[in-house]
Amino acid sequence: MTLALTLGMSIGYRRALWMMAGELVGVGLVAIAAVVGIAAVMLNYPWLFVALKFIGGGYLFYLGIQMWRSRGKLAINLDEQSAVPHSDWDLVVQGFVTAIANPKGWAFMISLLPPFIDQSASLVPQLVVLVSIILIFEFICMTLYATGGKGLKRLLGQSQNVRLMNRIAGTLMMGVGVWLLMS
Repeated sequence: MTLALTLGMSIGYRRALWMMAGELVGVGLVAIAAVVGIAAVMLNYPWLFVALKFIGGGYLFYLGIQMWRSRGKLAINLDEQSAVPHSDWDLVVQGFVTAIANPKGWAFMISLLPPFIDQSASLVPQLVVLVSIILIFEFICMTLYATGGKGLKRLLGQSQNVRLMNRIAGTLMMGVGVWLLMS
């Protein structure tokens, strides 16, 4: 999301769409790999699945606490325009690599998706629905970040606003972590 925000502010929404296309492909692959891998674990090692669920829930809770404790600094430097890829293909690759190399994305998918998998039903239709929902919401959120970048630049320039945003996101992460631990 930070990449969409940064590119939206620096190169505009239309160019950021190229990065978003690559990121959506990457997120889709991460979600599929997470579900297929966890499905194999669920079928062969149910006790390991329960352990992974608790580890994932605890990790999400930990991430939420870290977001709460952050100092309110935005890790975006718009003065460094040279880091922005120039070609459309470079933007696609940047989005894809960002998605597949993000350990938090993997942890989130591995933690969040398994409770929605019905072991007695066929995996493929469930996977199509889950990944479609994820990609639709991912696209909507990246669009909001990329198009809102200009207005957010001023708003997020103040550390108290960044701190509030981090605390809201941290609370949501802790809530998902607790939900996983309780389910």
